[in-house]
This record gives sequence, C-alpha cells and structure tokens, in this order.
Amino acid sequence: MTRWSVYMIRCRDGALYTGITTDVPRRLAQHRGSDGRGARYLRGKRPLRLVFRRAVGSRGLALRVESRIKALTRDRKERLIRQDELFGAILAQARKAMPRGDAARLDRPRQTI
Repeated sequence: MTRWSVYMIRCRDGALYTGITTDVPRRLAQHRGSDGRGARYLRGKRPLRLVFRRAVGSRGLALRVESRIKALTRDRKERLIRQDELFGAILAQARKAMPRGDAARLDRPRQTI
C-alpha cells in the first residue's frame, strides 16, 4: 500500500498551503521549481518552507485530513504545527468519516498473490 502524507508549506508572506503526496521532498521540490509542476497558488510566493508533515495512510484518508486542515482557522493551523495532539484529533475525525470498509483496511497490509 502506498503511504500518503499531508503537509503544510509556509510562504514568504506567511500564508500556509496544505497538500497531500506520497513523496513530500519530491513535491516540495516541484513547488519550488519553475517548471510549472508545482501548485499555481505558490508561484511567486517563494521562499517556501515545509513546516508540517505527517504520514496518514491511504489516499482517501489523506484527502479527508487535508480537507479538515484546510477548514481550520489560521490560529488553529499554527497550533497544529506546534502541537501534535490536535493532529491526532483531526486524524480520528477523518477516520470516522471513512466509508465502513475503507476504515477497517487502513492499517492492514495489502496481500499479494
């Protein structure tokens, strides 16, 4: 199973950008690059600094966690960066929102034949 992560980047102007990926260093390099592979929102906002990243598991769960983080106020996002307990609560809420079968399979390794 591919392990997805959620991350936050701080821009020069202090804005926080949240995203998901399977490879945070590669994605950060894309955002910093000028080849157009990074997020359009981050263009012209360099330097970019990675301030938060957590592995969460499946893509579906990562999307739910990302959505919940994006819905937070700026103050709550800043608190999330400093305190891990808040992330645990967000992750638990996102897991509860998963369809029944998906939540049970999150931590189970995929079997290959």
